Amino acid sequence: MSQYFSIHPDNPQIRLIKQTVSIIQDGGVIVYPTDSCYAIGCHLDDKTALDRISRIRQVNNEHNYTLLCRDLSEIGTYAKVDNIAFRFMKTLTPGAFTFILKASHDVPRRLQNPKRKTIGLRIPDHAIAQAILTELNEALLTSTLIMPGKTIPEIDPEEIRELLEKHVDLIIDGGHCGVEPTTVIDFTGDSPEIVRQGKGHVDIA
Repeated sequence: MSQYFSIHPDNPQIRLIKQTVSIIQDGGVIVYPTDSCYAIGCHLDDKTALDRISRIRQVNNEHNYTLLCRDLSEIGTYAKVDNIAFRFMKTLTPGAFTFILKASHDVPRRLQNPKRKTIGLRIPDHAIAQAILTELNEALLTSTLIMPGKTIPEIDPEEIRELLEKHVDLIIDGGHCGVEPTTVIDFTGDSPEIVRQGKGHVDIA
């Protein structure tokens, strides 16, 4: 049976944030709110927890996970960022954007796109997510919480509790989130390219 924390979306209770991070570090799988929609996450080095998320979402080994980061300097730990990409991302973060970049050697190979050796990274504009990242002091492996057979994310924490209380270690109630995913921008080509238009709005031209 999972734990269930009600955390204030603007002023997260530090005691609950510390407990959340302890659960992550102990191999737990958590559901938490972001600035786009609810997500499911675990420690980036925990293969067992990652396998649990894959089973919950019923995705295969080719599913592209994202690393949630505190800021641009942390993105630089996990990806190769040139000056053009850095300046562009600086104008968009924090926010509802996911950036596709070439992965650095600090990213486990199982998390990289097997053909392109890339990784998705993002910096959320959400107090709860940022508080977790600050306390964790490293990136969080994450995926949008879309259940099998559905096309939109879960938005109601009470409904999430009914669905997943026997399958995850913690569900964070941070209020209702939206259903629109992040906008995905690929920085691996000659110029930035929007590969999915979502909540984040930007003019690439």
